[in-house]
Amino acid sequence: MGNEQTLANGGAHRGKIGQRVAYAFGNLGQSAFYNALSTYFIVYVTSCLFSGVEKGVAAKLIGVITSLVVIIRIAEIFIDPLLGNIVDNTTTKWGRFRPWQFLGGLVSALLLVVIYTGMFGLVNVNTTWFIVLFVICFVVLDVFYSLRDISYWGMIPALSSDSHERSTYTALGSFTGSIGYNGITVVVIPIVTYFSWVFTGSHAESQSGWTAFGIIVGLLGILTAWSVAFGTKESQSALRSKAQKNGGPLQAFKALFQNDQLLWVALSYLLYAIANVATTGVLIFLFKFVLDNQAAYSMTGIIALVAGLVMAPLYPILNKRIPRRYLYIGGTTSMIIAYIMLGIFSNNMIMVFVALVLFYVPGTMIQMTAILSLTDSIEYGQLKNGKRNEAVTLSVRPMLDKIGGAMSNGIVGFIAIAAGMTGDATAADMTAANINTFKTCAFYVPLVLIVLSLLVFMFKVKISEKMHDDIVKQLEAKLAAGEIESDDESSADIEDATAEVAGSGAAASGSAA
Repeated sequence: MGNEQTLANGGAHRGKIGQRVAYAFGNLGQSAFYNALSTYFIVYVTSCLFSGVEKGVAAKLIGVITSLVVIIRIAEIFIDPLLGNIVDNTTTKWGRFRPWQFLGGLVSALLLVVIYTGMFGLVNVNTTWFIVLFVICFVVLDVFYSLRDISYWGMIPALSSDSHERSTYTALGSFTGSIGYNGITVVVIPIVTYFSWVFTGSHAESQSGWTAFGIIVGLLGILTAWSVAFGTKESQSALRSKAQKNGGPLQAFKALFQNDQLLWVALSYLLYAIANVATTGVLIFLFKFVLDNQAAYSMTGIIALVAGLVMAPLYPILNKRIPRRYLYIGGTTSMIIAYIMLGIFSNNMIMVFVALVLFYVPGTMIQMTAILSLTDSIEYGQLKNGKRNEAVTLSVRPMLDKIGGAMSNGIVGFIAIAAGMTGDATAADMTAANINTFKTCAFYVPLVLIVLSLLVFMFKVKISEKMHDDIVKQLEAKLAAGEIESDDESSADIEDATAEVAGSGAAASGSAA
């Protein structure tokens, strides 16, 4: 009997490890995909997409495409909660989230390849039809990518209701995400130049080189999405099974706006996300047009990759001794110092690399703290509103990243045109005004946003590990009493309970400070 129990426990342990590996692998391709879409697609647009078009016309087309991307991505912000509502209301024998990993990963990957081909060369045949079809293709791509992203992070509360176990899954996803996102930064130039040489005989960037890059990222996206679809299994905890029906789209938006802690965490993270992607999106210009050493840009990806590999597994260890609140504050402070250094020493290669270390090291801490705070706000919202909205709540983070990505696309396009950093321009063509425009958009404006992010988190975000534990205990007590099952539960009772927990959480934060 003892041996049978041991074998059963061993099998369960191996299954748990296998599920963690499958889940972690998913974000490797997902983050690589996001970087290819939010950062390098616009680099591709400004450098090669319109290389066969007259320079003046090309500049106008670059402006049109970058503007369209910004408009499309901002417009789709309002769609993400609806997509989260669709995921929340999905009922299949494979669960709520896994079907969207399968479909979202497949469709978005195929369409990424299409846009990296210039719509199969249509850009060189008819620019009007290219723009029309590009808009349709990009909207569909973004929707299916969002379904994949929302279902990926929305799966965490379905895998565990324990805050520390959730941090393990978040750490694993962030660990591989760092490899995927920053790994793309390391390999993008080598891949593009190698395949450009294979197809054109020249090491200069070309349409064919970028197309090969898109195909590689697309294949990686499919494989990693399907690892989650086929390698994980959702658990059905008591709190999930007893949660009320999620309702329609209007209730989804209502759930978001009634969850004050979700909104404050979201605002703080949004400010960080815009600053972060605005800077990372134009760092390649720093090396190409300011430092005049584009080959050294790959070191940026190496610094970011190493920082992510170290900090992602280290985060749960640090979090056992240091509350998430202080990890976030310490991370944003490091980024503030980095921005000041980048603004002052942008012509000094050594100082730039020192600043980039300070910039990239805290990124994982900030992102994981935000993700965990958003995840814990699910139970906060369930206690406050009597509704458990998992995917809808966690659709907020992809939505915020999408805003940041849209802003990044706009900034990259703006700088490329305003500073003359398009086509075959070189560092020798840059004027003092060009450099100042670059530094203002890449470093000084993001610096202000990071400071605001820090202030919002310090003074408005109250949800903490202790507060979440108290919320779960109250929800379990209500479950035992049969209150959660009631559709006409008194909202006043829930509000009182939430206020009590929030008060104790705030007191705990104050005593810790």
